[in-house]
Amino acid sequence: CLQKDYHFEYTECDSSGSRWRVAIPNSAVDCSGLPDPVRGKECTFSCASGEYLEMKNQVCSKCGEGTYSLGSGIKFDEWDELPAGFSNVATFMTVVGPSDREQMAVNFSSWIPRGNYIESNRDDCTVSLIYAVHLKKSGYVFFEYQYVDNNIFFEFFIQNDQCQEMDTTTDKWVKLTDNGEWGSHSVMLKSGTNILYWRTTGILMGSKAAKPVLVKNITIEGVAYTSECFPCKPGTFSNKPGSFNCQVCPRNTYSEKGAKECIQCKEDSHFSEEGSSECIKRPPCTTKDYFQIHTPCDEEGKTQIMYKWIEPKICREDLTDAIRLPPSGEKRNCPPCNPGFYNSGSSSCHPCPPGMFSDGTKECRPCPAGTEPALGFEYKWWNVLPGNMKTSCFNVGNSKCDGMNGWEVAGDHIQSGAGGSDNDYLILNLHIPGFKPPTSMTGATGSELGRITFVFETLCSADCVLYFMVDINRKSTNVVESWGGTKEKQAYTHIIFKNATFTFTWAFQRTNQGQDNRRFINDMVKIYSITTTNAVDGVASSCRACALGSEQSGSSCVPCPPGHYIEKETNQCKECPPDTYLSIHQVYGKEACIPCGPGSKSTQDHSVCYSDCFFYHEKENQSLHYDFSNLSSVGSLMNGPSFTSKGTKYYHFFNISLCGHEGKKMAVCTNNITDFTVKEMVGKSDDDTNLVGAFVCQSTIIPSESKGFRAALSSQSIILADTFLGVTVETTLHDINIKEDMFPVTRSQIPDVHFFYKSSTTTTSCANGRSTAVKMRCNPNKPGAGVISVPSKCPAGTCDGCTFYFLWESAEACPLCSEHDFHEIEGACKRGFQETLYVWNEPKWCIKGISLPEKKLSTCETVDFWLKVGAGVGAFTAVLLVALTCYFWKKNQKLEYKYSKLVMTANSKECELPAADSCAIMEGEDNEEEVVYSNKQSLLGKLKSLATKEKEDHFESVQLKSSRSPNI
Repeated sequence: CLQKDYHFEYTECDSSGSRWRVAIPNSAVDCSGLPDPVRGKECTFSCASGEYLEMKNQVCSKCGEGTYSLGSGIKFDEWDELPAGFSNVATFMTVVGPSDREQMAVNFSSWIPRGNYIESNRDDCTVSLIYAVHLKKSGYVFFEYQYVDNNIFFEFFIQNDQCQEMDTTTDKWVKLTDNGEWGSHSVMLKSGTNILYWRTTGILMGSKAAKPVLVKNITIEGVAYTSECFPCKPGTFSNKPGSFNCQVCPRNTYSEKGAKECIQCKEDSHFSEEGSSECIKRPPCTTKDYFQIHTPCDEEGKTQIMYKWIEPKICREDLTDAIRLPPSGEKRNCPPCNPGFYNSGSSSCHPCPPGMFSDGTKECRPCPAGTEPALGFEYKWWNVLPGNMKTSCFNVGNSKCDGMNGWEVAGDHIQSGAGGSDNDYLILNLHIPGFKPPTSMTGATGSELGRITFVFETLCSADCVLYFMVDINRKSTNVVESWGGTKEKQAYTHIIFKNATFTFTWAFQRTNQGQDNRRFINDMVKIYSITTTNAVDGVASSCRACALGSEQSGSSCVPCPPGHYIEKETNQCKECPPDTYLSIHQVYGKEACIPCGPGSKSTQDHSVCYSDCFFYHEKENQSLHYDFSNLSSVGSLMNGPSFTSKGTKYYHFFNISLCGHEGKKMAVCTNNITDFTVKEMVGKSDDDTNLVGAFVCQSTIIPSESKGFRAALSSQSIILADTFLGVTVETTLHDINIKEDMFPVTRSQIPDVHFFYKSSTTTTSCANGRSTAVKMRCNPNKPGAGVISVPSKCPAGTCDGCTFYFLWESAEACPLCSEHDFHEIEGACKRGFQETLYVWNEPKWCIKGISLPEKKLSTCETVDFWLKVGAGVGAFTAVLLVALTCYFWKKNQKLEYKYSKLVMTANSKECELPAADSCAIMEGEDNEEEVVYSNKQSLLGKLKSLATKEKEDHFESVQLKSSRSPNI
């Protein structure tokens, strides 16, 4: 065997720590006569950085020019392709089995090399980047990364050769980074085999694509030796022996792999960026290659329009189709100073001194007596960049735009600049050291301390994004809101709730595709105005009235006590009326006291309105009293499961703080991707951004079995409600409407009670913020905390993403019992006593309240007694009727006797009565006698006559008619 046909390696170390150097034939080589094994260097031996172990003589030698070595480490900084030893594994660990089509999509998902870095997957798959290394001694792994999107879970952990996770990986979750910033992560490694995993899992709830994780400069320290030096990658060089790294080629030079020096480009016709592996032909100049700026104002109040080539200039003016730079120097009038600043005749604007104000066009004047300056900043004229703002340019893959301006002032607006390439982050920062309400506002103890509002528009032809980010106390920058694509001119407001040092950042990126050209140079964002209120170091454009103490006069102000407003006539403090809260925007005049919503009351200091869990309603002359105190602890709802487009299971978890607690928001949602529980999170400080406190909040829960995680993950927590609006039986309040078909109709006559809330935070999709309605329904079959549900037609609790609806059914939602909720039942009379029982109406639609009255005993007569009384009365009535019958029969007999006697007397001759003279007796009448009886009395009259028992001549009259005797 020749020396080129084999190479040397060490055997594994034995128990005594020694090893042998053996010769190994190269692949595809068949030869004999290999050198004999010789004793190798001790196992702990290693070379210094810049050196390698020359195996033939087993001595450390310096790396030659064009190469480098870390000594006992290896470094991966070149990602044109996947380096040897790395592998991609895509998995789909979910309970719901994916279809073949989805499985095929998973198989194509992987980490993608992008030159200077490697990029993770953007989909719902779980993809691991794996590298195995065997360490002879303990060491570490270090890498830089960019991780900005919490729709992807990024974890780094280490396993041993038995596939067991190492103890050092307890904190395996990698922290999020700011947009455009590279973070670093390092973990200690033990000796032996270490299998390194960079694993990403996308959780996409909608159609929005996730921003991938970027990783670069993976360095592993702890290998015993390196037997060869690494060549410098293209675009870098090392010009001296024993280098531990390679230097980047400067602009307009290039190098190939393993270069000892960089080669100069032909500058008149070619160019190159820093770290280039080739020179690029210069294109002809176009309008995209220059930009316009304004010079600072001169003493005449004029500004000049200047045109400049975008640096570095990569185009050629001498080509036939190239354009020339327009002439500079056109003078225009300067814009006025911003409010709170003044021009003293010089070329620049100066802030007004403390206690003075100006609208920007006039000189500063002192605030009148009884007033104070309203401090803040209002930037609406952009001649020069304000002193508390700065601009910069940042690129993910390289540093070619460092030192450039990211934004340029343009008179009535400030706009994004050119940058080096289309995927640069163009950054604008505003620094505010603190927020403090003015003296007059200290009585308004609401949580708002100030606000920032800006007016902007974007003009885009590609996938541009504008990010608005907030950094509190220089700890970490969080994205508050982002806008993609072209957006019409609009305003956005962010509210400040704590006094701290704030840095507000606007970052604009034309495209997130990795490229080095400027195709979208005309895509831009314009910000027309930026206004901040109550800034500690602010200036004043106006003055506002403040309270005067009874013993003070002049310009000195005293703060009103909490819950007091300033009376307009006297400028004295006066307490707000009951059940009103003091506006956090003004305290001047009684209108600063805003009435609370229905069913709510204000706190003692009139800072906020809340529900004390008691509610009163008048219904059909019946008073309904509700007591929700037992439901004041936080109610929870785990809704789902739902599935992403690739089948990943997730849940929506809601917490609801209904009422009570003096208006304090008790619902807590965590934003963790660790094993923290809610209880552990509560003990942390308010500065913890993982903690979200609200009346209603929502988290997304990824169950542990869904993606192979050790514990369920809680992420993407959002506030659904942070302000209480009111409680009413009506279904509409403040534009929030609960439709009849939203929930099943109840069969109860008890009205549902509705709690209404809103969130002041606006988003791109919810311009007016989010709102929440909770329908409290009486259900005696669900005791205790009851059951919370969401509408069947909106399984996520919302149909539009902005208004959320919940149905809370519980016996505790029933009204307090009153006398209308029971009735009485009378028992039988026993032994002279009768029981009256009281029972609840069925079904019982009330709780607590009044108790059922005790049963009542009352005296009574038995049924036998009344039977005897009835029989006695009946017998007496019968005897009376018999007696009356006999009496009337005897009377009748007497009457008949008298009548017959009278007739007999009238017919006897002895007793013939003389006939009366008759006049006008007509001739020819019959001589026949005629007897006519005249009975003029009614039957009632007869009975009365008989009943008088008189024996006088009360007889019936008898009229006797006869013909006159012819002989008379």
